[in-house]
Amino acid sequence: MLIQILSHTPLYVWAILAFLVWRGVAELREREIAMPRMFVLPLVMLILSLHDIARKFGFDATAFIAWTAAFAAAALLAWRFGRVRVAPGSALGRVRVAGSVVPLVLMLSIFTLKYLTSVLLAVRPDLAGQPTVAAGVCAMFGVFNGYFLGRLLRDIGFDARACVNRRAAGS
Repeated sequence: MLIQILSHTPLYVWAILAFLVWRGVAELREREIAMPRMFVLPLVMLILSLHDIARKFGFDATAFIAWTAAFAAAALLAWRFGRVRVAPGSALGRVRVAGSVVPLVLMLSIFTLKYLTSVLLAVRPDLAGQPTVAAGVCAMFGVFNGYFLGRLLRDIGFDARACVNRRAAGS
C-alpha cells in the first residue's frame, strides 16, 4: 500500500518538499535580513495551512474553533517563553537572525501533516465529515502556525526595543 501511495503522489509534491528542505537548511545559518523578510515564512505557512483546512474540511465551527484555540495558545506560549533569535543588523530595519533548526522542523511538520491528511482522506473520504478528525488536524495546523507567529512577535518586540535603545544612545 505504501508503494501505491508514493507512486500516486504527484511530482509537484516532491518538488515542494525539496524546496521546503532547501529553505529550512538555509535557516540553519546566521544571516542578516531586512525586517519585512521575517514575515514571509510565517505568512506562507499560514496561507498553506488555511488553504488546506478550507479545501479538506471547510471552515465550519469545529475546524475554525480548533484551529483558533491551538493557534492562540501556541502563539502566546512561543511569544512568552521563546528565545529571542535576532540582534540589531548593520543598518536600521535590518536584523541578524540566529540560525535555527526550528523553521525546518515546522515546515516539514506542516508538509507531513498536509500529506498524511491527503492520503488519509483519499483512502477514507468519509473521515472529512468527522468532527474529531477535522478538529485534530486543524488544531495541529493551529499549533504550527501559532508557533511561527509567536516567534515572529517575540523577535519584532526585541528589535523594536533595540531600535529605541540605539536611537537613545545616538542622541
